[in-house]
Amino acid sequence: MKKFLLLIVFCLLLILSACNNKQNNKSEIASSKDLYTCAMHPQVLEHHPGNCPICGMKLIKKNAKPVAVTNIELETLLQPTNEYVVASLPVTTPQQGNVNIPVKAHGTIESDTRESGIISTNVSGRIEKLYLRYRYQKVEAGQKVMEIYSPELLTAQENLIFLLKRDAENTSFITAARQKLLLLGMSETDLNKVTRSGKPSYSVGIYSHYSGHVHDAGMKHDLNENESNYTAPVTQELSVKEGMYVTKGQTLFMIMNHHKAWAALQIFPNDQPAVKKGDAVEIIPETDTNAVIKGEIDFIEPFFRGNNKTLTARVNFHNMEMLAVGSHVTANIYTAGKEGLWIPQTAVLSLGMSDAAFIKSGDGFMAHKILTGIRTSNKVQILSGLTLTDTIAVNAQYLVDSESFIQTVSK
Repeated sequence: MKKFLLLIVFCLLLILSACNNKQNNKSEIASSKDLYTCAMHPQVLEHHPGNCPICGMKLIKKNAKPVAVTNIELETLLQPTNEYVVASLPVTTPQQGNVNIPVKAHGTIESDTRESGIISTNVSGRIEKLYLRYRYQKVEAGQKVMEIYSPELLTAQENLIFLLKRDAENTSFITAARQKLLLLGMSETDLNKVTRSGKPSYSVGIYSHYSGHVHDAGMKHDLNENESNYTAPVTQELSVKEGMYVTKGQTLFMIMNHHKAWAALQIFPNDQPAVKKGDAVEIIPETDTNAVIKGEIDFIEPFFRGNNKTLTARVNFHNMEMLAVGSHVTANIYTAGKEGLWIPQTAVLSLGMSDAAFIKSGDGFMAHKILTGIRTSNKVQILSGLTLTDTIAVNAQYLVDSESFIQTVSK
């Protein structure tokens, strides 16, 4: 029994001795200036460098004195770790300046409607002779296009002849009778012929006051008609024929001057703010790329044609080369310089309805919404969202997977 009690006392002494040694080791480590710990097992503390006895990782130095952190806000504590992208990318800053904006546009040749005119009759009657036989026939100003028999014209001529024979001294009545015939559409040449001969002319000539090509008054240009019943206008016969009766004021022909035309250029939405009336233009026809036509924008149509989202800019020019109406052209528009804040095109990331750029923040980049204006081939105008002091990523495509980008898109 005594031996058993001595054995228990001996064990207790060993335990007390081991506890004292462990406390002494901890006190020695705590008093050491250089402490080393494991990044994966912070409970391991050593006063010399080495490897972790648990995982074998290299021990790292630990500061003995804790550093107090102040001014910590709740937003900082709750901020996600991937709110911005830590990356090393080329950067740039917005530049204030005047940028020339060359615009390339495509379009078609159209007839200048200001150079068009119509041939009509001032009296009712029957077409006795027709000199225009087919569409797009060339017509010169002063050319006789038809001869018409009109009872009204015949009566007016007989009244004038009666006054000349029976009351030649009544100049006021004679002048009024001559003026009536001129207003009814009789030419000065035909009127003088009647007064000299003293005999009325049963058919009176109708003359064109315009130069150009014949377009039928009833001509159909709508290609959306039933194609099975559609015939090209150039192969259709004229709706006006000899022997046909026409009414007073009826439009018979439309004359278009193809020597005067305009190029209808389609301006895309990105280029519309830069293109203004008076900008110089070089037009290159598709039929002859060496023939360059110079002009300037005369008018910008204030509406969209059909369902297109392009504005049409007109450039008037003398079509001396007789470019076919409807042929395609390419144009270079030289716009005036635009003052503003500009960044590279690659620095802007389109989000559909809005745009974004990545602003440098410390060692990383954060997505930021911006409002853009005019776009050129390599530059974008910034209306709001950036300043001259901001530093942004040159290529925004590298950062589209960041958490800040996703948050920006969802806003």
